[in-house]
Amino acid sequence: MKKAFLGCLLTALVLLVSCGDNAYNECVFQPDIDNPVDIKIERLESQLLNIDNRDSLRAFLIANPIITTYFLNKGTYPNDSLMLDMLLQKFTNAHIDTLEMEIERVFGDLSELKAELDLAYSHLKHYYPEVTIPKVKTVATGFDFDLYVSDTLVVIGLDYYLGEDAKFRPIGMYNYILKRYAPEYIVPSIMLLNGISPNYNATNARDKTILSDMMAYGKAFYFTKRMMPCEPDSTIIWYTQEEIEGARKNMDIIWTHFVENELLFETNHMVKKKYIEDRPKTFEIGEKAPGRLGTWLGWQIVNAYMEENPNADFQDMMKIEDAQLIFKNSKFKPDKGGLF
Repeated sequence: MKKAFLGCLLTALVLLVSCGDNAYNECVFQPDIDNPVDIKIERLESQLLNIDNRDSLRAFLIANPIITTYFLNKGTYPNDSLMLDMLLQKFTNAHIDTLEMEIERVFGDLSELKAELDLAYSHLKHYYPEVTIPKVKTVATGFDFDLYVSDTLVVIGLDYYLGEDAKFRPIGMYNYILKRYAPEYIVPSIMLLNGISPNYNATNARDKTILSDMMAYGKAFYFTKRMMPCEPDSTIIWYTQEEIEGARKNMDIIWTHFVENELLFETNHMVKKKYIEDRPKTFEIGEKAPGRLGTWLGWQIVNAYMEENPNADFQDMMKIEDAQLIFKNSKFKPDKGGLF
């Protein structure tokens, strides 16, 4: 995690920066926080990795049903007895202590993770005072599961997020997805699509166009930036710095491609996948064009909407189901840039 983020903590004054600068300024949207959140993290990774008998393991599984179901894959075992045997064998492996040492090396006392959680949830509480701050637990299971997020509980599989220099990494992933599993991506992932933002991001399920998907993702990224105002845009959208700079410089090329190919109202699933779902590159636009460019473009349209409508309320914008309404009122038209 980047220690520079800590300079953007809760005592910062509001910066009067326009939403249009969001793509190029990393510290934006900083309201005064009257009641900062103090997250308490319950660390369970050491407890689980050091279990050495069936009784202790059984007690852990009963006390932590979410971890048992999701992180330890209870449903994949034919019965509880076999599950206990297999897990006990796993956690008494002579090499398991190396994983524990790696977690300690990367995360230490979790102070940086806690600071980012405090910041994000303090902003969430500021914008949505009715929100319940969840319990947060950390665990390590040997790469069985990465992240569980609900309104009341967040469980983080720290072993998944050790980063590219770790001795152990999750297996069976493409590199362009694996790069997201580093410490700095934990809290943005909690705030993003499969975590917090869907609770506040209204969409129209009947609208099957690429534009609808673009706006859903764009609003989610915008939401996350509000919750983590000093987080680099590249981290929020899982791009490298080179990829996001390339996207910014070539925004008009990207936009022209979408317009000339009449993509905004395309509903064909195979076409949509090329611009919305995970891919290493968007080869249809350029050999260096990053994947998921439709989602990034959606974020820029949402930014433009908020800039074009300075009196628009952030929370009200998140409630807009009509993707075309946001697009029309954004008056989006990027400046000319370079070529990928």
